[in-house]
Amino acid sequence: MTAPVWIPALAHVKWYVDDPHNPPVDLRLLREPLVLGAIVAIVALTVGWRLVARRGPTPELPVLSFLGAVAPWIPRLLGIHLGVSLLSLAVSNAYLAPHLSLDDVPLGGALALLQGVIGVWLITGVWLRPAALAVVLLGPIALLFTGVVPVVEAVDTLGVAIFLLLLPPTSERFGARPVTAAQLQRPLMLMRMAAGLALVVLAFSEKLLVPDLANELLAQYPEVDVFRIVGITLQPDTYVVFAGLTELLFGLLLISAAAPQVVVLVAAVPFNLTLLVFDRYELIGHLPVYGLLLALLVYGSHPDLAPAVPRFTSLPADDDAEAERGDQSDRDRTAQSRRSP
Repeated sequence: MTAPVWIPALAHVKWYVDDPHNPPVDLRLLREPLVLGAIVAIVALTVGWRLVARRGPTPELPVLSFLGAVAPWIPRLLGIHLGVSLLSLAVSNAYLAPHLSLDDVPLGGALALLQGVIGVWLITGVWLRPAALAVVLLGPIALLFTGVVPVVEAVDTLGVAIFLLLLPPTSERFGARPVTAAQLQRPLMLMRMAAGLALVVLAFSEKLLVPDLANELLAQYPEVDVFRIVGITLQPDTYVVFAGLTELLFGLLLISAAAPQVVVLVAAVPFNLTLLVFDRYELIGHLPVYGLLLALLVYGSHPDLAPAVPRFTSLPADDDAEAERGDQSDRDRTAQSRRSP
């Protein structure tokens, strides 16, 4: 028997219920004043967290600054995370997410093969910019047989692809890609916003707007109820609200990315504990998110790059000029190493 663990929000309901497609929308939870008030409070908490983080040190946990040494290899590691996920989904005849089956889709086998080839391409680390573009194009194809909501639920995968499209690994030093804060800001912003948007949408599309679907998961996997650990019995709808609001909070915190080290260390707990209850699809489907969390933690631990992590706007022009000088220095060093015997 599986022990109960804390996974209130970050398990994908549609990956494990019997009929995840087109569940009926039920607004009964969102008609409750307490639920609406809690949603407003979570938004306010996210804003407050960002304001408080701006007054603190950067990085906020200097003890983890040693992780910044991994920063040049984050694009390469993201490619591996995304590639393994896509390849594994292709083998399972799923498309972008475990619940998007290709069994009844015309040319489903060809789409699975295409997705698998792209996955292998990403794993190799060679010419990843066109590979990332190919992943981005998988999204519009999914619209033809899934609809808008399932694609948005998987937009974290596309976010990683956009990052690699803008900031792919190089062919030097096992794919190392040294970057400045100015170079990092936009690709990382788009990736974290995509992942956060996916969680925000999932909070509503799998829980708050379809409570019966979430209750079905709870009936099949009662061990996901965190309150059972301390002997508290909640009504199913109450637990669904708690789960949805938790997922909403994590999504907004990823979008904000304020104090990223703290956010990642907290978010990593439920993301990893789900692996104790669910099958391999939990790992396969979440690999792009694990890659994002790794990127936020490493970049957020780098003294020079951490200021770029939570930014929504470009860095000043002086930093852009510094980035260009850094690029030129990298090119000069590469050319010199090639001339050396």
